[in-house]
Amino acid sequence: MTAEQLISFARGAPSLDIVDVPGLSAAAVRAFANDPAGLTAYGNSYGYAPLRNWIANKHEVNADQVLITNGSLQADAFLFDYLVKPGDHVVVEKPTYDRTLLSLKQRGANIHQVSLRPDGIDTAELRALLDSGVRVKLAHIIPNYQNPGGSTLSLAKRHELISLAKEFGFTIFEDDPYVDIRFRGEKLPQMLNLDDSGVVIHASSFTKTVCPGVRVGYLIGPQHQIDDMAKKATNIYISAGQVAQGLVYEFCASGDIDRSIATVSAALGERASLLAASLRARIPGVEFTEPDGGYFLWIKLPSDVHVDKLAPAAAERGVAVVKGSDFLLEGGEHELRLAFSAVTAGEVDEGVRRLAEAIDAVRG
Repeated sequence: MTAEQLISFARGAPSLDIVDVPGLSAAAVRAFANDPAGLTAYGNSYGYAPLRNWIANKHEVNADQVLITNGSLQADAFLFDYLVKPGDHVVVEKPTYDRTLLSLKQRGANIHQVSLRPDGIDTAELRALLDSGVRVKLAHIIPNYQNPGGSTLSLAKRHELISLAKEFGFTIFEDDPYVDIRFRGEKLPQMLNLDDSGVVIHASSFTKTVCPGVRVGYLIGPQHQIDDMAKKATNIYISAGQVAQGLVYEFCASGDIDRSIATVSAALGERASLLAASLRARIPGVEFTEPDGGYFLWIKLPSDVHVDKLAPAAAERGVAVVKGSDFLLEGGEHELRLAFSAVTAGEVDEGVRRLAEAIDAVRG
């Protein structure tokens, strides 16, 4: 491997070697053969009906609770536009997905970051905020293999969050695109299925389990809210891409999705373990918790390493990283998010070696 070859720990996307290109090609052929009229028409803003039904069955909900979108980011945008007005109080995890922060800032939300622990958001800290009189409209939670922190929300905290939402009258936005990429540990029930009061709206995506290029995500929530958001979708684009949704449906209905999930999970599990071992060996003083699944590992570096200097130094050495400060309203100057999804197993240690070299350079 030459120094000119970029090793990227920056992007949460699967490398091409673990994308089921033959399966996707076959699904596309089947989609056009089985439903040419459906795939070539506009459709409606709720989404391609067979895929909508498949998603509903997967989550044990009614199909009229499902809205399919152009990726989960658009699902986020629809929900934020629907629920969040300028000045509304919104809770997010600390740290949280950088695009969530950007999206909420653009809508004029009053954002409160609540600390993330190894078992998920700090519910005691959240209760203290609520007890102080802050009237929260929405709590954005990434419950499984959180981006960027890598933590998983415990079962007890899932129940506690739902109880808090009922007590204080806010909506839980369960943003859950990583749930199926599990390396170890038990599968926990989603808050969507624990909720008996309509306080949870759920979002997920096929980006992490099929491939990013399909741009197919979805929202699940109370029917009246889904109907309202579908009306806005109609006004924006009439319908999301029927070809992509038809392809995803055939990929899922055939069972290819299960093989894809197994392939991606096995590959990413290996990469996560290699990354953890390499970090421990090459970067003294680094702190992190190995994730049980997902795409990301969050590291805390020694206090004499500032990421504003480290990121460009790493780029000069052919390794891309994302600064921890991007995921926080304040702080993160000594933290990084490392995505292990787009690097092959053979690139991991070389990437960490370059990062360690950059750390030495900014220290000295």
